[in-house]
Amino acid sequence: MALSDQRQLQAINQTVEALSSCERRRLFYLCEIPVTDNSATCMKEMLKSKVMCHERGYLFLAELMLQLRRFDILRKVYNTSREEVEMTLKHRQVLPRFRVLMANINEDMANEDLTSVKFLLDTTLSRENMEQAKSFLDVIIELEKLDKVSPERVDVVEELLRNIGRVDLAKKVSAYKMSVLTPERHSSQQQSHRAPCPFTSPNGSHSLQQTRQAESFHIATENTPVPIHREQHCQSQLDLYKFNTNPRGLCVIIDCVGNDGEMLEQTFKALHFKVALFKWLSVDDTLMALRGIFSQRENLVHDCFVCCIISRGTANHLLGTDSYGSGLLLDNVRRLFTGDACPMLAGKPKLFFFQRYSVPEFLPHARMEHRDEDLETDGFPRCDIIPTDADVFWSHCWTDECQLEQGHHRSIYLKALTDALQKGQIRKTHLVDVHTEVNRAIFEHNSRNPGASYHIDLKHTLRKDLYLK
Repeated sequence: MALSDQRQLQAINQTVEALSSCERRRLFYLCEIPVTDNSATCMKEMLKSKVMCHERGYLFLAELMLQLRRFDILRKVYNTSREEVEMTLKHRQVLPRFRVLMANINEDMANEDLTSVKFLLDTTLSRENMEQAKSFLDVIIELEKLDKVSPERVDVVEELLRNIGRVDLAKKVSAYKMSVLTPERHSSQQQSHRAPCPFTSPNGSHSLQQTRQAESFHIATENTPVPIHREQHCQSQLDLYKFNTNPRGLCVIIDCVGNDGEMLEQTFKALHFKVALFKWLSVDDTLMALRGIFSQRENLVHDCFVCCIISRGTANHLLGTDSYGSGLLLDNVRRLFTGDACPMLAGKPKLFFFQRYSVPEFLPHARMEHRDEDLETDGFPRCDIIPTDADVFWSHCWTDECQLEQGHHRSIYLKALTDALQKGQIRKTHLVDVHTEVNRAIFEHNSRNPGASYHIDLKHTLRKDLYLK
């Protein structure tokens, strides 16, 4: 199957002329050559130098075309087929396995996957490098320059893929570690040579898969509860949100009903949060209060943000103390504090707890619904490519407004939540497990009081464990 030198030169010329600019860039990566000039002329010279000094020059070129998935070139230029090359490579692979793996992952990455990866690396790679990175390979090249990724050091890549929900690709990295890295090298890598991931610590455990598989904001997590009462010291720092500033963060409580705001205030103060309690606000005042929160940078420098709202409302809107109008869209509350609207909270957990007392749906009268353009940001330019729903914990409970007619009414949901949070602080319980206890209390209440039921909806896109200690 070998080719003469003249035939190899001819094959190189034909091959390069058939490749696109993106394919040439990928080929440079597979050949372990930094891209300084992506022209066809430069690529021809590079391949000539590689092939002429390679004892298996033909197989080297054939495997390159196989990895580029240019099976047409294999057939027309090299007079062989994909199957024949794959059969040969089973016994004698030529290209470096690490580069092949990264190139294959690059081909399987969707645009939204790349966007999520760049979002997670926002504090590691410079803005210029982020803007210039047009592919996953570009990101990997920059991580290699920082010595965070190498053929012997791939845990950062594996964790990135798990955190964006591409478990299928993460498994490929894991298989590479098992098959290519020797046990001794892998053990050494785990102990001392692993480069810290920007959103993790140097440890590399991959537990709690269910909290990483929420690919959009609309994936509920009750279906995959995690074990209760896990001890924090058994948890790898890789899976933990940073949670040690003093105060831990800001907790905003808006009580438009007047019954449970103080109870929440005491609970979150005990959890070492700075608490801002507002009572009896209209929709406009609620929106003004929320905007005022992120206009003060000192409120956002800590490790966590919590928003609690108690209000009458419909399925998707909060009414505050108003008796007319279409209200404030629940989703707009969340959007005020997402990474694009409030960059200082990017990568930090944002927790929302809503107790809604349901009123009948109505037609808007005196006021139109608050529009998207009414939602100001904190002075940073909006960036549509940044995922806006990362690191969100959304707990929404509702019951009928008639509950408020009872004397000294207290929300079963908020009582269960404060109790569970206090217990979770003592037991060092993960937030999702805390909410499992809330679910249990609501279920038990509804079983005893079918005419006064509470309904609860939990969704989250947490990437790591969170302990409100």
